[in-house]
Amino acid sequence: MAETTVRGRVGEVEISLSTGKLAQLSDGAVDVRIGDTQVLVTATAKRSLRESVDFFPLTIDVEERTYAVGRIPGSFFRREGRASENAILADRLIDRPLRPNFAEGYRHDTHVVATVLAADLENPHDVIALNGASAALTLSPIPFEGPIGAIRLALIDGEWIPFPTYEQGEEAVFEIVVAGKRNAAGNVDINMVEAGASEHGYRLVQEGQQASDEATVAAGLELAKEYIATLIDLQLELLEKHGAPEPVKWQVVVD
Repeated sequence: MAETTVRGRVGEVEISLSTGKLAQLSDGAVDVRIGDTQVLVTATAKRSLRESVDFFPLTIDVEERTYAVGRIPGSFFRREGRASENAILADRLIDRPLRPNFAEGYRHDTHVVATVLAADLENPHDVIALNGASAALTLSPIPFEGPIGAIRLALIDGEWIPFPTYEQGEEAVFEIVVAGKRNAAGNVDINMVEAGASEHGYRLVQEGQQASDEATVAAGLELAKEYIATLIDLQLELLEKHGAPEPVKWQVVVD
């Protein structure tokens, strides 16, 4: 299968989505890149239904590997350790906006794995992994009612900066992660917001930077909708170029 790649710009940042080269046995696989940070996201679902299942068994795994930064474990410890705190938080960040957007009654075991292939130590991988997860599910036959776009914005000198680097995050007063999807009217509905002041936020406000008051955060949420729309369009472009998957008949559970 030929590799399919789409690219788009969110503010000053270029993001690319590719499929068709890696993990071809999964139901959907997308390689997402920003800067030199690269994450492979796969989505796979079990065809048979677990007996008497009364919940949706969705598992999200973010796999951080030392080779992503050019290091190989040596000496006595040659294996990777358990998931870090950041990986667990990224798991939850991805799970929250995805989980409510599967078809009602769908309860097949579903596994989404985001493997960090390269980390440039400048661009965080968690939010692009969320976009990659949505893209992988959109390309798959799994009944996912997406796509979903997600963006991190950092408030720096009164401006909202999309996909801030780690260095820019140090200069930010406030950060928000916003996820959303398109409604029937074509507008973006927000379905998740995660927000908080940065470590140096209080000091920066005391030094004269714009505080994260209600009006400023509301403006950031409106700006996030524009970026989310761009990310959704990018996923739909990838689906159009790659082609829709063969349909699968899934069992539906009625409580």
